[in-house]
Amino acid sequence: MELIPEIRLYAAHGALVLRDGLSICFYMRRSHQEVARNVRSALDTYVRAVGPQALGWYVDPEGDWQELDTQGWQVIRDKLHESRGGLVRLYERPDAVSKYAFEYRGRRLDGSNPGAVSGMTFRLPTEFLVEHGPSRVRELALELGGKLPFNSGHAGPAFHFLFLPPEFRSLCLRYPGMDALELGMVTEDLGTRVRAPHWLTFLGQPVLGELGGVTGLRSRLSSPDITLQEMDEGQVVITLGTSPEAGDFEQGHDLPLHRQLAQVLEPWLYYDRYRLSVLTQEDMRRWERRFLD
Repeated sequence: MELIPEIRLYAAHGALVLRDGLSICFYMRRSHQEVARNVRSALDTYVRAVGPQALGWYVDPEGDWQELDTQGWQVIRDKLHESRGGLVRLYERPDAVSKYAFEYRGRRLDGSNPGAVSGMTFRLPTEFLVEHGPSRVRELALELGGKLPFNSGHAGPAFHFLFLPPEFRSLCLRYPGMDALELGMVTEDLGTRVRAPHWLTFLGQPVLGELGGVTGLRSRLSSPDITLQEMDEGQVVITLGTSPEAGDFEQGHDLPLHRQLAQVLEPWLYYDRYRLSVLTQEDMRRWERRFLD
């Protein structure tokens, strides 16, 4: 069985607008000023892993594409300085969906929005998994997470897109293990809640503590194919099986390990107050509860 399907959707003018891949994401209930140094360190780790040629463009504050040359990197470094926050978006290419990308939303937590978080996502193509194997992907995700004071995070198969075409609806409702993330929306109100289980689910405080720590969490998970690894104090990564899987409801592959973890995390799961553009509100709730209902 193909663990992650090859998916390619094109716009009318021929540009690739949606494809399969993997995402590694982390969320921190901290202001940008508190985590800027950590974010720069994580970005450096990602660039070393994928190679400097993997990221060639960035989006400037006016929304225009700019080349990520030496001067461009200086712009990004300045943007990630401790005294600043905001939005950083780096991509492989400007004319189609990128295989490699980095996005960061640095929030200012001033009490006006109790659910706001600073968050980031690192993009990999499925080809990276095929070439380097799941152990390398997991190793990279743990190395990135080890740089960050995260409250939660996740890594696994994902839809990468410029925009969501109509065909996305049937795909996301078919493949439960594939994520679809609008980082800007999620970082507005995620708070310390947890998004649906992924191949790798990272838990920090307060959720891990409310579960009784690593010992309490382990006692609630019965499958030997679910492994827990402690990271820094108060942080853990949960791994579901040896390889990331998309699942396939049409073939009866409903990812039972994901379902088991979802049952444990249900009281802390996050439901987006927004919906993905091509989904109805009913579709959105069906997708968000795909491991529970």
